[in-house]
Amino acid sequence: MYSNEKIISGTIIAGPELEIVEGYICVNNGIITEIGEEHTCSSNIIAPCFVNAHTHLGDSVLKDPPLGKISGFRIQKDLDSLVKYPDGIKHEILRETPYKILIESMRKSLFDMIETGTYAFADFREGGVLGVEALNKAMEGLEINSMILGRPKNPELPLIVILDEVKRVLLHSNGIGMSGANDLDLVILEEIATYTRDLKKFFAIHAGEKNRSDIEKALSIEPDILIHLTTATKKDLEYVADAKIPVVVCPRSNFVTGAGIAPIVEMLEAGLMVAAGTDNVMLNSVNMFAEMEFMSKVFSINDRQVFKICTLNGSFITEQDSTGSIEKGNKANLMILNGSSNNLTGIKNPISGIVRRARPDDILSVLHS
Repeated sequence: MYSNEKIISGTIIAGPELEIVEGYICVNNGIITEIGEEHTCSSNIIAPCFVNAHTHLGDSVLKDPPLGKISGFRIQKDLDSLVKYPDGIKHEILRETPYKILIESMRKSLFDMIETGTYAFADFREGGVLGVEALNKAMEGLEINSMILGRPKNPELPLIVILDEVKRVLLHSNGIGMSGANDLDLVILEEIATYTRDLKKFFAIHAGEKNRSDIEKALSIEPDILIHLTTATKKDLEYVADAKIPVVVCPRSNFVTGAGIAPIVEMLEAGLMVAAGTDNVMLNSVNMFAEMEFMSKVFSINDRQVFKICTLNGSFITEQDSTGSIEKGNKANLMILNGSSNNLTGIKNPISGIVRRARPDDILSVLHS
């Protein structure tokens, strides 16, 4: 029988608790078949790949938008003017962008994700059926896993028309990803969520990004995933924890738009499953190294926890085929970093080194299964 076996040596960040192991990994036909401990002279650091748990890849068509009005020497940021449907800059640009250009732009961002160590992502895809189709076309032939969450193109239409479009969107996606509970009549949102669940697909929604006025409404719909919760109170987090709903935070994006700083420490203390995403491509690159460094240095969260948020937790939330961790029997989604690069030489703790200072150019190779 044909065998495609690889043996990779170095310092391994292994298992669900991200233990440091010096040794080797055997990979056969994309599956980790053995992890062994032995002394090695290799300076490689073998780590699980990232999961970018919240993106808007359609924004790849606009990478340098104005961030707000200039007042004196400061920029006054306005989230609605950037992203709110239907008049936000992103939606104007998306309406004007030719279909072919949209696909090409998203494909470039997908290549960027792959090259920077991401093996899976979850995308809120605007544009209805054609929007979902565009992302599926952009992914053709690429080795990256996805959770595509589409949405109806025209939420102001009658419910029967919206549900018909939702049905067609769900034929080509993993579920529905809505902008927020204040952006659509709650009855319509409930119908969309119920229909989505009946088909055993995911229902995700933004909540508490600008303010907390939509958090209770979002919780009442019983979503599978919540995005942001930037303005959530301790009581809000307790409700989310009781409902066992995972949360995806987007620290760099929230900072850039002036939405605030998500209470990630409080989320973890409440027992929430927290993952991270880079959010709008027009505001931030899809580089998860940058997300980790920002989270570690701004939030002062334990480096191991930051790394888990950006890798294993994202894998769990997006329900990839394996847990995302480096364990025997799991799929091999690995990035091999050069521990002797000019940047990483001298680090004592590989997890802290990767979280606080590693860059895409420290990657020697990426293995996706």
